[in-house]
Amino acid sequence: MRITICRREHFNAAHRIYRKDWSDERNLAVFGKCSNPNYHGHNYDIIVKLTGEPDPEIGYVMDMKVLGDVIKERVTEVYDHRNLNLDIPEFADVMPTAENIVVKIYERLRPHLPAHLDLAITLYETERNFVEYAG
Repeated sequence: MRITICRREHFNAAHRIYRKDWSDERNLAVFGKCSNPNYHGHNYDIIVKLTGEPDPEIGYVMDMKVLGDVIKERVTEVYDHRNLNLDIPEFADVMPTAENIVVKIYERLRPHLPAHLDLAITLYETERNFVEYAG
């Protein structure tokens, strides 16, 4: 019996989607208002999903409190109220698109969660725009 548990967390962050080697005009033409030179922000929601068999002794796939603590330490405390382009070293040379952010979140969490559990991350940039990554 495999069960998926899910934990939702939240953080606020600013970013700018642009290529440094392009002019502001070209960035605007390709990325629109997301390339604003003064950045823009989102209220991100993440859903962390772990799939595996519940422990027969305690009935948990994983303790949700422990999962929440890992997410808080590895993601929300790091990204919340930050400028992803300027404050987060992993985005120094990686454009902080939703696609790249979800991969970085996965990379931050995977080493700190039980290896026998499948991990998938859903990142909501807006209510209508979200991405998923499962490694």
